[in-house]
Order: sequence, then C-alpha cells, then structure tokens
Amino acid sequence: MSLLYKRPDGYIEILDSAPHLEYNEGIDMTVADGSEPPKRLEGKFLANIVCWILGLGSLIAWNSMLTIEDYYYELFPDYHPSRVLTLVYQPFALGTMVILAYYESRINTRKRNIAGYAIFTLSTFSLIVLDLATSGKGGVGPFVGICAIVACFGLADAHVQGGMVGDLYFMRPEFIQSFFAGLAASGALTSALRLITKAAFDKAKDGLRKGTMLFLAISTFFEFICILLYAYIFPKLAIVKYYRSKAASEGSKTVSADLAAAGIQTQETQAEDRLSNKQLLFQNIDYALDLFLIYVLTLSIFPGFLYENTGEHKLGEWYALVLIAMYNSWDLVGRYVPLIKCIKLGSRKGLMIAILSRFLLIPAFYFTAKYGDQGWMIFLVSFLGLTNGYLTVCVLTVAPKGYKGPEQNALGNLLVIFLLGGIFAGVSLDWLWLIGKKNAF
Repeated sequence: MSLLYKRPDGYIEILDSAPHLEYNEGIDMTVADGSEPPKRLEGKFLANIVCWILGLGSLIAWNSMLTIEDYYYELFPDYHPSRVLTLVYQPFALGTMVILAYYESRINTRKRNIAGYAIFTLSTFSLIVLDLATSGKGGVGPFVGICAIVACFGLADAHVQGGMVGDLYFMRPEFIQSFFAGLAASGALTSALRLITKAAFDKAKDGLRKGTMLFLAISTFFEFICILLYAYIFPKLAIVKYYRSKAASEGSKTVSADLAAAGIQTQETQAEDRLSNKQLLFQNIDYALDLFLIYVLTLSIFPGFLYENTGEHKLGEWYALVLIAMYNSWDLVGRYVPLIKCIKLGSRKGLMIAILSRFLLIPAFYFTAKYGDQGWMIFLVSFLGLTNGYLTVCVLTVAPKGYKGPEQNALGNLLVIFLLGGIFAGVSLDWLWLIGKKNAF
C-alpha cells in the first residue's frame, strides 16, 4: 500500500510501504492506492455544499440572460434575442474549451477556475453598466454590446465547466453530482428571482427594466461569492486535499497550485504512463455521444422555441417565463434522482437507448404547440427538464470510474467538449422552428 505524508519541511513524500506509520494529528496522511480516504479526513458534507454553489455560479450568469429575455424582447423585438444571444455564446464556449482541453495537463487549474468566475462576475456587472449607459434604449449599438458581453460568458464557461469537471473527476462522484445539481439550481433560482422581481415591479413605471437591474445585481453577487469559495474555502477542506494529493502522486501537475494554497508543497513526481486523449475518447465515445445528443435535443427546444413558437395563451406575457421556470425546476429535480441507486441508469446500452428515445419529444412539441393547450406544453417542458438533468448526471458520474487522476481530469475536459458541442448544434438547429413562420426573419 502506498502512503503519502507531509514532511516537516512541507513536502509530500511517497512511501511504497509504511505499515508502521499511524495516522495522527501531526501527519497529514492519505492512502494512495485508490481506496477510501481515512475516516479522520473530514469535510465531505461541506465540500458537497461548496460544489453545489460553484455549480450554481458557473451557470447563473447565462441563466440570467435566458430569464431576462422578456426585457430584451421589448428592447430588440426584431433581433430574436433568445436565439441570437445563444448562438453568439456557444462558439466562444466551444472553441475555448477545445483549446483548454488540448493543453489541460499543463494548465494551472486554480488560475483557470478563478479566472472563469472573475470573468463571469465582471461580465454580469457589465450588463448593468451597459444598460445604465444607454438609458435602457434599444438599437444596434446596445445589442452588439450585449453580444460582446455574452461572448465573454462563453469564454468564462469554458474555463469553469471544463476546469471544475476535470478537477472533481478525480474526487468523489457525489461532488460531480452536486456540481451539476448546482448548475440546474442556477436555472431554478434565476427563474424564481425573475418571477419575483417582475411581480415586484409589475405596476411601477419602467418596472420591467428595474426588475432586470435588480436581478442582474443579485447574479453578480453570487458570482463574486464563488471566487471567494473556490480560492479560500474549497482547497483547505481535508477531503479535497486528500484527493488532490492522491492525484499529484499519480503524476497530475494541474493540482500543484491548489495544494500550495492549502499549505501543501509537492516535489516533482514523474508522471506515470497514462492514456492519451485519443485513447480516452475512443474508450468513452459512447458517453461523449450521449452528452452530445442530450444537449442537441434540449437546446433545439430550449429556450428559443419556448419564447417564439408556443403561441398566445391565457398566461400572456408570463407564459414563456413559466415555461422556463418549469424546465429549470424539473432539471434540478432530475439531477437528484440518480441519488436513488435503484433507479440510477448505469448501463451504457441503456443510457444510449434512453437518450435516443428523447427525440420523440420533437414531434410532441410540434403538435402540442400547434393543437394543444398550455397545460400539455407545461407537462412536456417539465419532462424535457427532468430527463435532461437525470441523464446528464447518470452519464457524468459513471464515466470516470477506473482511471487515474490525470486521466480523469483529461476525460472530464473531453466530455465537456461534447456537452458544449451538443449545445452549439442544438441552438443552431433551433432556428429550423422558424421555417414557414410569417415574419420570422
């Protein structure tokens, strides 16, 4: 059994066999043979909470954009904001993610994640500044400015999602589940806040704009909190230090800065033979395609179709917001369902069949929008969110099993590429719903 312990000079030393050493308060020791960490290492519950908040912060900026589309449709009624802004966001997210994944083994994960959350914070605040500078007026200039800020969201997303997934992939599956539950919670939270701020300023003069500004200010605050949590709280948790030390012993260089932030210095460890990115992709191509297909379908419907193709109903201007809120709420529920082990889907073939079956939702949405009432549409949107969250967590928690730390980090980055690729393809295909619609373009 290999053991890691912290020497008095601050360095981590690896012992191939040290049965005589006992765990005590003076030695920071972890087991490096892939077994469970010592029970004395605490912080699992707090780590789950921090992962949840970091997940929330990694998507709250973009979900903020989605949930204030009613305001942007008032300012830019002819520019298809929900579709154009999503289409601007994705190429920057996907392109940056491909570059970062290629160099992932040489990138300082700590700097990468902190930079991502910082860009999110500044970009969200920039939306407020831009609106104040233009006095809430429409036109090409302000819309181009919003598009530029959305492009920054894409850059930040690639930094955070790939960095966090790679970082958490050599830790516990519960951390990944909590992170992606936080992603979904960002949608549910932003929808709830948007409904509250819209209702609070519904009767006020210029109420839609005031509600939007308050909403963006709250989102900026959440992003800033994530910077502090990742930089100062997360790296100092005992269970996080254990997994990062274990990854370092297996040759991972991406965790060095995070270990240093926790007060642990590591000597250069010769990297063990690891699978190349190409080999990892071939071994997990079905998981990669699973994520691609999940998000191709979801983003071909959400949010563009829900804003522009569902017609007029009794809920009026609240209808699209209610649909977005239902999707986000059930997406969050779906990400907790796999915690019930008896209904968690782990079969590779079963996952592919379930994911392909979701494409039956396309004709279902088409005919419901054309002939159904709002109750059926709310049901379909809820089912879309539930299956999106459930299948995403099932795929991402089962994929990294059996690999070493550096391989798990690389695999996490590769899978996020396919996830973002599916989103990009989905938002592109979303434009097909406009074919045959009057005054669509």
